Amino acid sequence: MLQYLPNSLTFLRLLLAAPLGWLILHEQYDLALLTGVMAGVTDALDGFFARRLNALSRFGAALDPIADKTLITVTFICMAAVELVPWYLAIAVIVRDLVIVAGAAAYYKLIGPFEFSATGLSKGNMAIQIAFCVLVLLSQVLPNVPPILTLAGTAAVLFIAAASGFDYVMSWTIKAIESRKQKD
Repeated sequence: MLQYLPNSLTFLRLLLAAPLGWLILHEQYDLALLTGVMAGVTDALDGFFARRLNALSRFGAALDPIADKTLITVTFICMAAVELVPWYLAIAVIVRDLVIVAGAAAYYKLIGPFEFSATGLSKGNMAIQIAFCVLVLLSQVLPNVPPILTLAGTAAVLFIAAASGFDYVMSWTIKAIESRKQKD
């Protein structure tokens, strides 16, 4: 029974995207912050339990980034909709992910199957995006958060999104070229 705990936590995180978005759109930032923290805790715990219980699975490995990206996408779109963040920031976050998915689909179609794993830069991207979302929500709950922190966070999100997106494009382009050379 415990072997299902990591995937159950990941699925719970995926399900939290809808209420998180709803709470942001209805400007209930204290509850949105609590929901976001709950999602973050499930993110930490699913990986911990998967390793601890030796319950790693292909399903869990596929579901985890889907849950992460769903939460981040919903959060950024909803925060932009209520003008907590600029639309260009939400678009940058989403476009980065779309470029990666399109690149993976193209690689699969043109080259073949592959093992996908998150890079260190990509993990840093996710950590910065999550920290930024928490900061933005926290600034709505605690009015003493200096606005310069949100501005610095915006710059950090833009920079790491561009850097990690570029890193994926370059590394997968190199892999594709090497794979084509081996086939010739």
